[in-house]
Amino acid sequence: MTLNAVWFALIAVLFTGYAVLDGFDLGVGILHIVTGKNDNERRIALNAIGPVWDGNEVWLLTGGGALFAAFPKVYATVFSGFYLAMMLVLLSLILRAVSLEFRSKNASPAWRNFWDWLFSIGSVLASVLFGVAVGNLMRGIPIDADGNFTGTFFGLLNPFSILVGLLSLCMFTMQGATYLAVKTEGEQQKRAENWALRSYVAFIILYLVAASWGAIEAKPVAARYFASPAAWLAVAPLILGAIMLPLMLRKGRALGAFYASSLCIASLNLILAVGAYPLLAPSSSDPNNNLTAFNASSTPLTLKTMLIMALVGMPLVIAYTAWIYHAFRGKVRLEATSY
Repeated sequence: MTLNAVWFALIAVLFTGYAVLDGFDLGVGILHIVTGKNDNERRIALNAIGPVWDGNEVWLLTGGGALFAAFPKVYATVFSGFYLAMMLVLLSLILRAVSLEFRSKNASPAWRNFWDWLFSIGSVLASVLFGVAVGNLMRGIPIDADGNFTGTFFGLLNPFSILVGLLSLCMFTMQGATYLAVKTEGEQQKRAENWALRSYVAFIILYLVAASWGAIEAKPVAARYFASPAAWLAVAPLILGAIMLPLMLRKGRALGAFYASSLCIASLNLILAVGAYPLLAPSSSDPNNNLTAFNASSTPLTLKTMLIMALVGMPLVIAYTAWIYHAFRGKVRLEATSY
């Protein structure tokens, strides 16, 4: 049972790492058209994420792989049930990657503008769909006694999940705007800071609405959350981040605002994990069909072996990631090898 809880926590950490790190990649894409007013500024935005975007997406792949190995029943149910939605996410991520690589192959303004728009569209689509998926898992999905998803794609597009999708869009926009404020200068930095404040306000409003509605709509998570007084401590980092972000922006401390935004994202994942545990895929039709960290896990030997590998590999990944960010710190400067 301890191994099951540890792997529940590790998967939550992996997806949190993805939300924080690839969150600013997606946010830069969302804002690509509005913060970059000319080719030079758009190149600066692309090069702000150029050295790190593909490494950030590894967190998503690792989280999915860990879910497959530790909780294969959950992986099978969620990925088969969300198949069409996952294909749309994959398409949006491919659009982003292709746009980054193809944009600079031709100096034509029309060519570059085309890929700029695809880059933004892919970023918006991925951000919304990630939130829609989380919203559905919060409220529960139709699962039968055999662990099969019995719903439809359009059933996933319910009002509450769409609201969480919009919250996700604002959250990643906020993260991307604060990151751009760190990496840019002059008028482009000012535009990024303005968008950070706008998306911050939208994020707070949508979070309050989603949290209030979720107390009623997301019954599987809300019931567990309200039953644990200690769970309310998970809200403290979110409140701290929400207070510090506008203060840091007003003081001109863009890096502090980025850390505050990251804290908000990590806190939301913590709140969700605390409220959901041990649920991984709650059933909206029958609580007896819930998939949890205990009834949907691999064997203890598998969990133990994987944990040993994770304890060896994770520090290496974190160290490498930290070195990359250290190597490419500071404001972006365009060079001959830049995008």
